[in-house]
Amino acid sequence: MHPDLNPEENVHIFDARGIARRFRHSAIFGALGALRSGETMRFINDHDPLPLLAQLRERFGEHLTIGYRERGPGAVVVDFGIIGMPNE
Repeated sequence: MHPDLNPEENVHIFDARGIARRFRHSAIFGALGALRSGETMRFINDHDPLPLLAQLRERFGEHLTIGYRERGPGAVVVDFGIIGMPNE
């Protein structure tokens, strides 16, 4: 595994490359919806998910943090975090 992808406390790996494309967005929304404040989902993909990022920003608004860890052809790693969601 890439050294930057080693699990850290409160970091959950989500490797989208093994999920059929037609199920990816639903799986990602479900995984993010299960995160608690202070947790991070480290998202690994084979392309930059720009349309997905727009959808996530629309759904989670200011509660979503997005941080690229790696952004290259064939390898994209993004940390998604959830902060201050109501109903926690």
